[in-house]
Amino acid sequence: MMETPAAVFCARRPLPCLLLLAVLCLRPGLGLYTVNAVYGDTIVMPCSQEVPNDLMFGKWKYETANASPVFIAFRSSTKKNVQYDEVPEYKDRLSLSENYTLSIKNARISDEKKFVCMLVTEDNVFEEPTLVKVFKQPTHPEIMHPAKFLETEKLKMLGECVARESYPDGNITWYKNGNILQPVEGVVVISLQKTVNRSSGLFTTTSSLQYMPRKEDANAQFTCSVTYYGPSGQETITSQPVVFDVHYPTEKVTIKVLSQRNTIKEGDNITLKCSGNGNPPPREFLFHIPGEPEAIRSSDTYVMTDVRRNATGEYKCSLIDRHMKDSTTITVHYLDLQLTPSGEVTKRIGDALPVSCTISSSRNATVFWMKDNARMQRSPSFLSLQYQDAGNYICETTLQEVEGLKKRKMLTLIVEGKPQIKMTKKTESNKSKTIICHVQGFPKPAVQWTITGSGGIINKTEETKYVNGSFSSKIVISPEENVTLTCIAENELERTVTSMNVSAISIPEYDEPDEENGDNREKINDQAKLIVGIVVGLLLAALVAGIIYWVYMKKSKPLPRTVNHFLNPPSNSYSPNLCPQSDVNGKSEKEAAQNFQTLLRQEKKLLFT
Repeated sequence: MMETPAAVFCARRPLPCLLLLAVLCLRPGLGLYTVNAVYGDTIVMPCSQEVPNDLMFGKWKYETANASPVFIAFRSSTKKNVQYDEVPEYKDRLSLSENYTLSIKNARISDEKKFVCMLVTEDNVFEEPTLVKVFKQPTHPEIMHPAKFLETEKLKMLGECVARESYPDGNITWYKNGNILQPVEGVVVISLQKTVNRSSGLFTTTSSLQYMPRKEDANAQFTCSVTYYGPSGQETITSQPVVFDVHYPTEKVTIKVLSQRNTIKEGDNITLKCSGNGNPPPREFLFHIPGEPEAIRSSDTYVMTDVRRNATGEYKCSLIDRHMKDSTTITVHYLDLQLTPSGEVTKRIGDALPVSCTISSSRNATVFWMKDNARMQRSPSFLSLQYQDAGNYICETTLQEVEGLKKRKMLTLIVEGKPQIKMTKKTESNKSKTIICHVQGFPKPAVQWTITGSGGIINKTEETKYVNGSFSSKIVISPEENVTLTCIAENELERTVTSMNVSAISIPEYDEPDEENGDNREKINDQAKLIVGIVVGLLLAALVAGIIYWVYMKKSKPLPRTVNHFLNPPSNSYSPNLCPQSDVNGKSEKEAAQNFQTLLRQEKKLLFT
């Protein structure tokens, strides 16, 4: 049987062994030195007792639960050898240095006990106890089995916070938005459970939370933390936050009109969207449409296409199982335009044509007219149609408040007229004569010239541009004898013929004035009116002055007998030989009257010429 190192030593030196046994039995109370170790690391326990000079050997032991010692390491001071006892849990884990510092590799929870360093001399035994504390940080806490959703007014399991493999055991705390959740009966219920791994001695701490949420908890962040003791004191680890979907009933219903524009017009599509503020939101609603006897059950949207003005009204939506409602008013804008007459209209020159553009709209509309793509200053009015009135008329109206709402209609006015001809002539400096045939009419008349004698047709003519139903055809001739020129104008309505006598170039003749253009004619007419007004005024002034003078003369002296008798003849008298007497100027009254009437006729002729 193999002897232990301690037995061999005691056999050689019995006295020190007796002292050692006495120390083991008496176990005097000594101060404890504590070593904090981290699970899995190396435990280093120095022998804090000063090594004596007469040291024979040193030993390390630990005490079991029943206070019995277990020796684990021996080192002789003389032979400098180290021997380890056969203790299974410390096999290949121990190391004893020359200064009797004991190291234990791969610290375990079972290493948490009291170890004693013993230094033995020939006269005494010195002991120095060391208390080993082992710490293990828990794993990062995690919220396990989180609820898929929470419901207001219902207490429901929110989840479990688990912190594994800690030593000593930890404590778990729940938080909402960083604030500690304290237990409240029926609202916050917290349960704590701790388990120990028998092989490792490590703790697993589990805390479950039951929670009754409110609507405001929809975006709340829930976390949990584990508080534990480590080598340096108390420490805390916090889990990742978790946000839960909180279900709550709908308290309000809202209806909206989905449209890209602020206004709606006829022909647009309307999409109504109904929503509830509950979570999850309602999926079906009842839509109350104006003109529909019953509500329409639909999803959260209802579409109406190509709406008309009768769609204007109040729209409502409600939940299917509740009376909660919301409403909105929709106005469908419209714009009607009625042009009378419209399309293509053909009238004769001089006819009257009443034109009306009637507007009916949901708002005040703006109306304007255009003729041949040019905007008109006022609405057209045709009391007596002229050729220049022909053209394309457009009546257009818009609703400025409604984007894209405008209407237009067109009137194509055609003014027809029989050909009308006026001929003029002019003698040029080279003795040639220019004959012009001024033609009016629509459709455009075809013009043909003929000359007397030969009866031939003249083809060498020049025509001006056809504008507003008028144009001119011109020929230049140098006749050796008197001729007659005939201008023939013909269109679909009539054939018109006009002739003019033209003298030979050797015979001087009066030139007829050419037609003036419209502006000149207007100026001449204005000047003629002014001249006529002046002449009439002068005649009236002369007449008044003559009457005043005659009255004055009559009152200033008696009339001659002959004049008095002429003005007031007796009823039964007859004077055939009575003749007018000379006036103050030596002229007879009869001549004066004749001269006055002649003057009036000349002025009247001048006035109306």
